[in-house]
Amino acid sequence: MTPRVWPQFLIVVADVERSSRFYRQVIGLESGHGGPEYEQLLHGGELVMQLHRAGVEDHHGPLADPRVPMGNGVLIWFEVADFDAAVERARAAGAAVVRDVETNPNAGQREFWFRDPDDYTVVVAGPSPHRPRS
Repeated sequence: MTPRVWPQFLIVVADVERSSRFYRQVIGLESGHGGPEYEQLLHGGELVMQLHRAGVEDHHGPLADPRVPMGNGVLIWFEVADFDAAVERARAAGAAVVRDVETNPNAGQREFWFRDPDDYTVVVAGPSPHRPRS
């Protein structure tokens, strides 16, 4: 059996609690840690993403160059089963639309691109026709 990989990306944000609310509302994640400096966001009990406040060095030193805008060059991509509902939740949260709902001809998925509170581009994609379903 092929070992599974669990991505657990971390992004630097200005306000951890605000970003946590945003991702919980729009994507449906749950708080696994909470707090103003660091957050773990879970789905079904599994760690999906981490949030770390800019300027907090903790035990590891700075995580981002303050001269570079947050969100620069990063797309945060989620495949979701409830695509239409996720699009509506993003709109209700006031997310700025980058690319409205369309079908990606390469992936065969519907996608919706928008900005999170720290200007990261977030993409929600419908279920992939190439992903095996259990």
